[in-house]
Amino acid sequence: MSHARTTFHRRLLAVCAAAALALPLGMATATAATAAAPSPAEAAAVTAAVESLISQGRPAMASSVETSAFPASAAFDGSSSTRWASVEGVDPQWIQVDLGAGASVSRVVLNWEAAYASKYKVQVSADGSSWTTLKDETAGNGGTDDITGLSGTGRYLRIYGTARGTTYGYSLYEVKVYGTAGTPGGGTGGTVIDVSTAAQLSTALTAATPGQTIRLAPGTYQGSFVATTPGTASAPITITGPRTAIITNDGPSGTLNGCPHPGDGWDSGYGLWLYGASYWNITGLTVADAKKGIVLDTATHVTIDGVLVRDIEDEGVHFRKSSADGVIKNSEITRTGLAQPGYGEGLYLGSANSNFTCYADSSGRDRSDRVQVIGNAFGPGIAAEHIDIKEGTEGGVVRGNSFDGTGLSGQNSADSWIDVKGNGYLFEDNTGTFSSPGTFANGYETHNPLTGYGCGNIWRGNDSDLGDVGGYAVFVSSTSKCSGNPNKVYASNTVTGAVNGLTNITVTP
Repeated sequence: MSHARTTFHRRLLAVCAAAALALPLGMATATAATAAAPSPAEAAAVTAAVESLISQGRPAMASSVETSAFPASAAFDGSSSTRWASVEGVDPQWIQVDLGAGASVSRVVLNWEAAYASKYKVQVSADGSSWTTLKDETAGNGGTDDITGLSGTGRYLRIYGTARGTTYGYSLYEVKVYGTAGTPGGGTGGTVIDVSTAAQLSTALTAATPGQTIRLAPGTYQGSFVATTPGTASAPITITGPRTAIITNDGPSGTLNGCPHPGDGWDSGYGLWLYGASYWNITGLTVADAKKGIVLDTATHVTIDGVLVRDIEDEGVHFRKSSADGVIKNSEITRTGLAQPGYGEGLYLGSANSNFTCYADSSGRDRSDRVQVIGNAFGPGIAAEHIDIKEGTEGGVVRGNSFDGTGLSGQNSADSWIDVKGNGYLFEDNTGTFSSPGTFANGYETHNPLTGYGCGNIWRGNDSDLGDVGGYAVFVSSTSKCSGNPNKVYASNTVTGAVNGLTNITVTP
């Protein structure tokens, strides 16, 4: 389907008229007559010439992904052979892109796969919460939707599907947004530092200031990369690059004195380490071939968006030492635990109580609280839990993620998608699968190594396929230890391929 707008034709005629003024009268008359009925290819070429593509390669996220093979980023990579796909059979679903603060949108082109939307909205937002509708489509029929004549400003643009055109989900090969790009990272107009070597990246991290954007060119950056300068709420610091900008670290090396900290000639082996560096955005790039992928210590309000973490010896991403109020979204984590399978969690929130000596704050616990885990693809090849939520943490959200348990090692009790030892987490609209090889006991498990924790967690709307191997989708290890703050599993959860069933506790209607 193609949506034509009169504003497009006026623009086309204006361009042609301007060209005609520079020609002799006879030629001008002939040119104008010919241009009165341009071919679709000519029209598209003229439109592209006067508008800028501002969405390609930008951080993206989605309400869900069918599997890790169809991430949201695939709809903004410029390739017609890759695509985003949502979970099947669920309305509504959405996909959004971060265009930078203050972006202006004039045109959106949607290239649908067979799983198209019959009804959807094109919306913009300054904050990702309050949305303005630019286009309300009620009769979609798939193919290519070229929507021109739009006028909207905001950091985020999303396609919000409310009705599927098929029994499947929603799937887009490409979403192309045209207009004027916003400020990278949503800052306040700070400088952009372009880097293309490891030395330049190290220097930029050391010299970073609030509002600044460090932009990596495609290439491999080998070294120990540490940020210690915080941004601010109004002027975060951003490090960004395409997936082909790959940060690696072949450490560790040197001798560590005491608890992990930068300096003293010790190389942690971490791919990217934010130490006291609050209010940072990490977008788009890849972290690979490191001891640990991305590590946050006392780094609050950090957003990890659209990042690939792969081929890591131990944990993929670690929010540690009270790194609270963070977000990891629309990212992909795969092949972790290559050196120590039992310690190869995809995402690690907080610290075990045995490590509180190094990582606890004044409360006596590691309070890496209120971390939001949204729209990510975990696995395959994650050797330990996809997410390990440690005792002492509280109030996080795990929503719209996909978990592929192929490759779970079974070492150190690594036999579930998620271990929950914290309190008050919401698990909602996630999808999980398991197939051999691997060791798989249950989809989600609660544990209570610290008195009063592992309680008050909620499961709603999750879809679990246990591959005829796993026992329960949600296994609650103790009800007596949480009698005053029980865990709840709602009837909106579904399970297939379970040896035992949905859960071992009473289901909440």
